[in-house]
Amino acid sequence: MAERVWDKFLTKQDREHLGNSSHRGVGVGRRPAILNVDLYRGVFGDENLPLIEGVKLWPGYCGPAGWAAVPHIQKLLARARALGVPVLHVTGLAQEDTGVPGWSDAIHDGARRGPPKDEAARERFLRRLDIIDEVAPEPGEVVLRKTAPSAFWGTPLMAQLNLLDIDTLFVTGESTSGCVRATVVEAASFRFKVQVVEDCVFDRHEVCHAINLFDMNQKYADVISLEAALNSLELLAGKAEVRQPELV
Repeated sequence: MAERVWDKFLTKQDREHLGNSSHRGVGVGRRPAILNVDLYRGVFGDENLPLIEGVKLWPGYCGPAGWAAVPHIQKLLARARALGVPVLHVTGLAQEDTGVPGWSDAIHDGARRGPPKDEAARERFLRRLDIIDEVAPEPGEVVLRKTAPSAFWGTPLMAQLNLLDIDTLFVTGESTSGCVRATVVEAASFRFKVQVVEDCVFDRHEVCHAINLFDMNQKYADVISLEAALNSLELLAGKAEVRQPELV
């Protein structure tokens, strides 16, 4: 069996338990969609810098791991769009536009500090939730904004998925241990079949990335390669009509 990203973090007891486990995968349904979670400027910055350098400019920076995922996400999106598979995007809701602080600012008292005073830092702050150009939404694709870790909480995501009769979600984005995981857990709670595309998700810390992938794979989703995701999309698109909503 091929080595998984989490293997080096498992104890002897973990391995023994897994060797005796009857764990089965989640699998896929009939109607897939791609769900991109938080692919915004604040985690990428404007250039690929080492993590410690990038966080000096962008507090939420995820470093080279984010940039490494971009070509894989682009490939998944290109195939999905060619097949007519719906693509949905979720990013954050800006407090300065709405008066509603995001979950992290609210519980960590960040909302009290407000935007930076330095002009360059303020300009970066105002762009932090913009989806980066490399994976930008195309006309007609759904873009939702959230104030909590899960893409479902407080958004009309569930309504849109119901409208499209979606039963399977291929998830990309960040962070593996944060908003991706929260979205995956809630998707599983709604009984979606969830496929986390390993090459297309990332985190600031290697251990958090690996162990959360392991945990999601054990409980809520299948953690699959990009190649497996592309093959699944081809098969699903051949079995059932997959449609985008008509624009009125």
